[in-house]
Amino acid sequence: MRTWLLAALLLASPAWAQDNPLQPSAMWEDLRESVIGLSSEPPLDATTLDLDAPVRANDAALVPVRLRQAPDAPPLTAMTLVIDQNPSPVAAEYEFGPALMPLDFEVRLRVDAYSDVRAIATRADGEKVMAGRFVKASGGCSAPAGKDMAAVEASKGEMRWKTARQDGRQIGTLMIRHPMFSGLQRDQVTLLNIPANFIDRLEVRQGDEVLFTMQAGISVSEDPVFRFAYKPNGQPIRVHAEDLDGNSWDETFEAAG
Repeated sequence: MRTWLLAALLLASPAWAQDNPLQPSAMWEDLRESVIGLSSEPPLDATTLDLDAPVRANDAALVPVRLRQAPDAPPLTAMTLVIDQNPSPVAAEYEFGPALMPLDFEVRLRVDAYSDVRAIATRADGEKVMAGRFVKASGGCSAPAGKDMAAVEASKGEMRWKTARQDGRQIGTLMIRHPMFSGLQRDQVTLLNIPANFIDRLEVRQGDEVLFTMQAGISVSEDPVFRFAYKPNGQPIRVHAEDLDGNSWDETFEAAG
């Protein structure tokens, strides 16, 4: 529990200066069309979407990233997180329900080398917009897991949920126990590579209303934490998660946390 509280505080209290804009990236030029499917560069518009990330990460395996919109920004329906220099650059793909608008969403990512970290979002009118920061970090995708394998198996799939009011909005924090193995890590006892196994599908609802869904790759951090503002409707929070090994978990939490 203490680890989860520290993770939530890390997300809740970003302390980085915004002097790390996106850098020219030959890798992005290749990814933009071949992987993301964009023939032209999406515009940067911080009022529609802004991305906060540290200039230099304290821990490359736990890099906090916060996506925000101005209060009167046009709503977003989807977003793709891309880390240009990661072995698998697409970190996660999200779909958002109306209750998350205007967006204020936080997640922790693995960054494997000095890289642009960018979000490409889709507005409700279908137009794309981009935001990003250049993050100095290395080795995040192969960093050893924080616990022994027995502890990992014993706690996998455990969830916690809490809510609080902040700046006039309801803030939910969802914490899920999972090693999110990237396939690039080694067992510290056997020194053999650990097969990839991470939560690749996540769905969070309040009642029947979708808050957000996620399709993830190897770059979402161990024991993922999601912190987001939302408009509550009084219904219970329902979470469904699936990993690559075919495990699935379902939890329901009282709306008040």
